[in-house]
Amino acid sequence: MAAFPTRLAGDVRSVLAAMPEARLAPVMPFEVEVQGETVAIPSRIHNGEPGAGLERPLAGTRRLIFHCLYSRHSDGRIRQRHLEQIVASGEPWVVPFVVQLAGEYVLEILEAIGRGLPGLAVPGSAQRRLYGEFIARNPAFFARTERRVVSYWSCYYRWKYAAFGTYPGCALLEALRAAAAEQTGVHWPRHTPRPGGRRG
Repeated sequence: MAAFPTRLAGDVRSVLAAMPEARLAPVMPFEVEVQGETVAIPSRIHNGEPGAGLERPLAGTRRLIFHCLYSRHSDGRIRQRHLEQIVASGEPWVVPFVVQLAGEYVLEILEAIGRGLPGLAVPGSAQRRLYGEFIARNPAFFARTERRVVSYWSCYYRWKYAAFGTYPGCALLEALRAAAAEQTGVHWPRHTPRPGGRRG
């Protein structure tokens, strides 16, 4: 599977062998760059979750790959459960799985990302460097993520958060944008309303 760096191909094959066969083909992959290599991550997978007996032997990198793949599952509860196992990882190839989830519609997932990335708010932290580097390499992907956050807020959550600045997705995007600005040393463009209301 092209969702991971080529050096992980053996581990990926082992994980795929432990996963039940998919009911449907993976949905439209999205491409991003991870440390100079392009990966193509499925938007959704439709594999059932394996029983604990099949999952248990997976350890280290393989377990992380397993949770990354299931963070793309068609069921939002399954996505959240597996996200919570990867969000604190320091592996650069995990980052696009987390950022993609930031641009989706499940509020509980946005909140889980915020809890799992406390370092985003800390200048110079390892998490801030990790996410800042990824966004700097993938500006169009992040801009699309920003627009999706605004769209889902407007469609599903404006009744609860009248101002975009009060929506959990806004705080997460602000932290990610600050990480990119710190990594590159330049003002990072905004594709959302400002917390106070204006774009710019």
